[in-house]
Parts: sequence; structure tokens; C-alpha cells
Amino acid sequence: MSRMSMFNSPLLLGFDQLERTLDRLAKNAEGYPPYNIEKIGENGLRITLAVAGFAIEDLVIELVENQLSVRGKQADDSDRVFLHRGIAARQFQRAFMLADGIEVLGARLDNGLLAIDLARPVAEPRMRTIRIDGSKAEAGATGNTVDITARRIGAR
Repeated sequence: MSRMSMFNSPLLLGFDQLERTLDRLAKNAEGYPPYNIEKIGENGLRITLAVAGFAIEDLVIELVENQLSVRGKQADDSDRVFLHRGIAARQFQRAFMLADGIEVLGARLDNGLLAIDLARPVAEPRMRTIRIDGSKAEAGATGNTVDITARRIGAR
């Protein structure tokens, strides 16, 4: 049985990459470690992950294309004998897809919380005017050229 795509509308052209990205993120939807995403200022974002028990050397943050990955793996301490082990010491991987242009400013670990600061670019709206050519007889010497000009909205 084939899966129904939410992007199979003829009005949504070129969204197949977005659909693959959403599928990949859905597979990575495990609940550990818990995290928050908050808005910081006008164009800033912060991802905060609860990574109690993990040291800086146990964590790796990578940005590959637009995917931000956070991995944690603790080394087993065989010298310790636990009577009860209720604090999770398992490895994890958490991924976040970033929109084009979002920059990772830095990360810090403080009191078991890993904070990753991001900056969102300021989007400037653009409008494009596309010239429409007529038939070959009407085109004359202009041939099959298409004139596309881009300008910022509000600019004269």
C-alpha cells in the first residue's frame, strides 16, 4: 500500500525535498532529551536541551547543510557500583532542521542545560515582474528572451 503524500497537489511544485526532510525528522521524534525552543530578542532563537549528567566532552553539536544535530554519549564508569540507577545515562541524538540563512551563534553548557543560540536573518520582501513575450511573429528581433527584474518592495 502506498503512502498518501501531503505534497501531491499540483499547486505545490518542487516541495519533494521538504517532504523528505519532514519524513526524516518524524523518524527522529524520540522524546529524550527534552528540549525548549524560545525566542530571544527580535531575531534570535535558543534551543535548550536538558542533558543532566553529561559533561562538555560527552556532547557533540554538528551542522550539516541545514540539519543541526546534537549527540550525547557518556563513558561507562566501571568503578562505580549502583544500588539504584534512576538517572538516564543513555546516548542520544536530537536533530533540528534549520531554515535557510539561520546561523548558529554558539553553545554553552550550564547546570545540566545545553543552550544553543541561533540568529534568524531579516527577510526583505521582494517582488518580481516577468515580461511576457508574444508569438514568434510578434516577437520580431527580440527572439525568445525573458526579462525578469527583481526589486525590493517599497523601493522606487
